[in-house]
Amino acid sequence: MMLFAKDMIVPTSFNLNPNIPGHNKRLRRVFRGEVGTLDGTLIHVVLPTKEQDLYRGKGKWGRYQNILAICDFNMIFTFIGQLGREKYYLCDAAYAHTRGFMAPYRNVSYLLRDFRRRRALTNKEKFNHAHAKLRNYIERSFGVLKARFPILKRMAPFSLEAQRNLTVACFELQNFIRKEGLSDELFEQYDQPDVLFRNTHVHVADEDEIEAHGTASDCEYMTQLRDEIAEQLMQGAE
Repeated sequence: MMLFAKDMIVPTSFNLNPNIPGHNKRLRRVFRGEVGTLDGTLIHVVLPTKEQDLYRGKGKWGRYQNILAICDFNMIFTFIGQLGREKYYLCDAAYAHTRGFMAPYRNVSYLLRDFRRRRALTNKEKFNHAHAKLRNYIERSFGVLKARFPILKRMAPFSLEAQRNLTVACFELQNFIRKEGLSDELFEQYDQPDVLFRNTHVHVADEDEIEAHGTASDCEYMTQLRDEIAEQLMQGAE
């Protein structure tokens, strides 16, 4: 299985190719330097009573593995690789906005469902709308994964090691289907650009809850880059 994983889940190539399959090609050109999108999801786990506290979810009875995943814009899952200084992943508001990770503007609508009404958007709203359209790739990738493998929502009582291996195997098989270009009803469904999928398990932290990462110059760099993209979008570069 590990050899299969090395072939199926590989680090992102930082050579941006706007011609890769998928929607929002014009947006991907504006978000220069982005190499994918990341988010967390919860995978159900079955444990002995003495080990359950470490895997406690929000609910009274739920126990979960907390999985952080990254995917590219072809909905293929990748490892977290070492970032180049000019490259970054798109992340949601629960993550720190610093070099290597571009979050949306805080205290501004940033979920796709918040932008359904047709009206003029401010530059920050326009950025967050575009950011959400690209970051939705990770949400749709999780949607395909959990629809394909219901066991990830209700795990069988294997050993913890077996449950972890099974989770990795699901990610591997998902990538295999995508990379081989196999006909697949689930990918066809979630490939539609208007599909909205929200991972309801992810906690959106308040700004004070987010742990600071990187230096002040790193944060300033990403803030300036974000502002530049917002201005391009406002001028019609989308």
